[in-house]
Amino acid sequence: MDATIYHNPECGTSRNTLALIRHAGIEPTVIEYLKEPPSRDQLASMIADAGLSVREAIREKGTPYGELGLNDPGLSDAQLLDAMLEHPILINRPFVVTQIGTRLCRPSEVVLDILPDTHTGPFTKEDGEQVLNEQGKRIV
Repeated sequence: MDATIYHNPECGTSRNTLALIRHAGIEPTVIEYLKEPPSRDQLASMIADAGLSVREAIREKGTPYGELGLNDPGLSDAQLLDAMLEHPILINRPFVVTQIGTRLCRPSEVVLDILPDTHTGPFTKEDGEQVLNEQGKRIV
């Protein structure tokens, strides 16, 4: 299976998501979106394919969201996309794209919805939370 992750190595959620993909036996294409942002069409497509609004895909914490006035409800999707492309840190992370679907993987275990059931053994996130049991099945 092909998988692409729009990754920020400084983000624990992004690191956990990447580790879950690899735990499924998949070596994804890793795009560090802060260095190589998606195109406008790619970003708009990922957001739509994930079933999100553009506003839902914007990251507020640790970004210039407030200084840029992006909380203005009158801003159009086009204006929000422009801001995200100009300041890629505003793109919430991590987005993962597979043949099964596209998700904004917050929390990281959301990625399991778009991966094959090929996990073997347990998986524990960096913070110690166990996500998969000894049989590789999702803990709910």
